This record gives sequence, C-alpha cells and structure tokens, in this order.
Amino acid sequence: MYASREDIEYDFGDDSKAGNKPIKPNPNIDGGWAWMIVLSSFLVHILIMGSQMALGILNMEWLEEFNQSRGLTAWVSSLSMGITLIVGPFIGLFISMCGCRKTAIIGGILNALGWILSAYASNVHYLFLTFGVTAGVGSGMVYLPAVVMVGQYFQKRRALAQGLSTTGTGFGAFLMTALLKYLCTEFGWRNAMFIQGAISLNLCVCGALMRPLFHIISEKHVVRSNSEDNQAKALSRSAETIKSNGVLHEEPEKREEATNEEMHDSVQHIEIGGKSRSGRSIYGLCILKTVSQLMVTVRKGFSIWYSSYFGAASLFTNRVFVAFIIWALFAYSSFVIPFIHLPEIVKQYNLSSQNNVFPLTSIIAIVHIFGKVILGIISDFPCISTWNVFLMANFTLVTCILTLPLMQTYVTLAVVCALIGFSSGYFSLMPVVTEDLVGTKHLANAYGIIICANGISALLGPPFAGWIYDMTHKYDFSFYISGLLYMVGIVFLLIQPCIQKKQLRETSTEEAQV
Repeated sequence: MYASREDIEYDFGDDSKAGNKPIKPNPNIDGGWAWMIVLSSFLVHILIMGSQMALGILNMEWLEEFNQSRGLTAWVSSLSMGITLIVGPFIGLFISMCGCRKTAIIGGILNALGWILSAYASNVHYLFLTFGVTAGVGSGMVYLPAVVMVGQYFQKRRALAQGLSTTGTGFGAFLMTALLKYLCTEFGWRNAMFIQGAISLNLCVCGALMRPLFHIISEKHVVRSNSEDNQAKALSRSAETIKSNGVLHEEPEKREEATNEEMHDSVQHIEIGGKSRSGRSIYGLCILKTVSQLMVTVRKGFSIWYSSYFGAASLFTNRVFVAFIIWALFAYSSFVIPFIHLPEIVKQYNLSSQNNVFPLTSIIAIVHIFGKVILGIISDFPCISTWNVFLMANFTLVTCILTLPLMQTYVTLAVVCALIGFSSGYFSLMPVVTEDLVGTKHLANAYGIIICANGISALLGPPFAGWIYDMTHKYDFSFYISGLLYMVGIVFLLIQPCIQKKQLRETSTEEAQV
C-alpha cells in the first residue's frame, strides 16, 4: 500500500538476541481497530458522497433563486462531485507526506468551509468557487484516505469491508435527501447549507479515527529503534552489564560522574549564554531545522508519487488498467445524472405527489446499500470471480440507464431505479478490482487515477444532460447518449483482457519454440 511513514509505523521488541527482523502480523488487521476504520469510512461516505447524491434538492433551489439555465446551474453540483474525484492523484502526494489522518482532518475543515461560504452566494459563479472548488477539494482530501485506510487494515474479506464502508453512500443519499429537503423547507436553502457545513465538521472526527497501522517486530530479534525510549533501555542494559563485572565496576561510575558534571557545566554555560545573548539564534536554528526536514519529506514524497505515475514502472504500461481508466471516464456520469435530474423528470411527468411520499432517489439510495453488501459477499466466494461480478453489474446498470426514459409511471420508474441502485453496488468492488490489476503497493495511486477519471465523468455528465435539455426540452437523449458511451467503456473492459491473454499465449508459444 502506498502510504506515508505515519500511516505504517513499527513497534519494536526489546530482546537483544542477534538475528533478522521478521514482521509479526498486527492484531488490528482484519479485526480490532480495523472495524473502527470501517466505521470512519462509512461516516465519510455518508457526509460526502451521500450529500452529493442529494444535491438535486439544492439544484432546484438554485434554479429558482438565480434564474439561470439548467446547464449552467448543473455545473455547481458537477464541479463539487467532479473535483472530489479529480483531485485523487494529487491527494496521493499529500498522503505520502502527511499521512491519511492529517490529510483527512484538513480536508474536513476545507469541506465545511465550502458549505458555509456557499450560504452567502449572490450568484451561480460564486457557488462555482465556494461549493464546487473549495468543498470539492476538501471532500477529495477526506474521501481517498477513507478508501485507502480500509485497504490497509484488511487482507481477508476486503471486498466485504469495502462494501460495508461504501454503503454509507446509500445511507447518506437517503438521509441527506430527507435532511436537506426539511432544512430547505423550514429554514431556506442558505441556512440549510450553513447547517450542513457545521455537520460536515464531523469529517475531522472521522479523520482522527484513521489511526496509523503499526507493524510489530518479533521480540526474538535485535531491532534498532530511533525512539528515545529504546535508546534509554539499551543504555541502562549496557550499564548493568558493565557493573556486573567487578574489575570494570568503579571506572564506569567515575566516567558517569564526570559525564554528569560535564553536562551540568554545559547546561550552566548555556543558561548564562542565554541570559547574556538573545535567544533568537536558537529559535532561528529550530525553524531552519524544521523547514529542512519538511523539504526532505516533500522531496521524498514527490519522488515516490512522480515515479509511480510517470516512472519506468508507470501504471500506464498496464493495458488492462488503461482500459479500466477509459471505462471510468464514461461510467460515473450514467450514475450521477439520475440523481441530479430525477427531481426535474418527476416534475415533468406530474408525479410529484407520489415522489414526495417516497422519492425515487431514495429508492436508488436504499437498494444501493444492499447492492454493495450483497455484491461484496458474492465476490468473496473463492469460486466466483470478482471481475465477472463487476462486469455483470455494469451490464445491468447500462441497460437500466438506456430504458429509464421509456418509463413514464411512478411504479415503472421505481423498478428501474431499484435496479440502478442494486447494480451500482459494484462501486464497492472497484478498489478490489484495482488491486487485482496493479497490486497492493500501487493501490492508492491507481485508485486515485480511477476516481480522477470518474470525477471527469461526473464533472461533464450533469451539465451535458442539462445542455441537451435546454436544446430539446427532454432528458431522453441525455440518458441515451450517456448509456451508449457507458457501453463503449464496458467494451474496452471486455476487449483488453482478451488481447492480453492472446499476447501471453503467443509469447509462451514463441518461448517454447526457442
């Protein structure tokens, strides 16, 4: 797993027998604190992804408030969702330098600030900056660490753990839709965004729960530790060993006394010097040392980040992974467009009274929860391929997107929305599929690229649907075009593995002939 020193630390043994340094499995892996990480990630998905899935409520408020076109207004929601995912590769740099915990806490503060500042918006362009960019970047700084930490803490049942944590998206979409609708009705959309900003500060608590993973070194082997406690223990043992020898007993005591006297004199000298001189030079040296250490950390983190993306072992040399990126560029918009524009579609079909009783977006959200868990459980069976489950879910989702415009009654729309919710549960399999393609070491960077591609899709999808509506006064073509592009991405997923297998067979045949 690609992580900083703070995310993976070591607990050292005390024994002094010579040998190698094998790492013992941490008891928190697949248990213990790992479930707190799942809880933290679950809450992050509620507060970030769930809130973004409920933006259709605010989108209608913005349309009435600012009297702008649907295409322009949709950019606010799409910027927030898109930037959350697009910044994924760059958040990897923050993780390598600061660790997941600090990155998530800073992101939580930034996200809350974006919501609060948006309450004072005077036009749509103001919302582009405050809600789209500020809140979007903050969301991205929390979202990627939440996904990465679950992958670090789980080795077995990783698909189930990711499924449970990402069900927060479904719970959040259901809860946040009801909450924002209530807040907008009772207090207005401006106060609703202010209150939501205060709620978003809980992301800092979620970040604090992302405790770094400690690896335990076996106690039967010697380990050199940089901590002051281990140095003190080693010195005390050395002193006891020397004192146990009668011949060398007195001389070390004299040396210790002399050393203590020298240290006392030096301390007095420093105190006298400190009184006679200004302490600015000492503070200056401390600041210089801190800055130099920070620069070293930044250089190391950047070199690792850069080599992973653009070095000789670049992820882009993996053709199947490149096909996965192309799929991601088209897939996410097909899932986002219904959430943003379904309230408007329901209004056009005069189904508002039925939709108010049980919103279609809530149906997607609730079934989405079960889809993630069930697909995760199925994928953990040894006899079932995660890749095949992933592809089947994609085929089901694209079929629903293409047939949604044909449904014009509440019941038929509800059935299609339920299928969309269940099949979109494949999102919980994305980290697992990504890890199978690139390995655990490159998961953070690779998943950052995938969610970046998803972000581009989310950024362009809703405005494109709004633009099509402004031209045709129908959403039908938006679903048809996004569904066809989604199908192109699935075809890439099917073709590339077949090409790779064929190349491997040809290579093995040539080697056998030689």
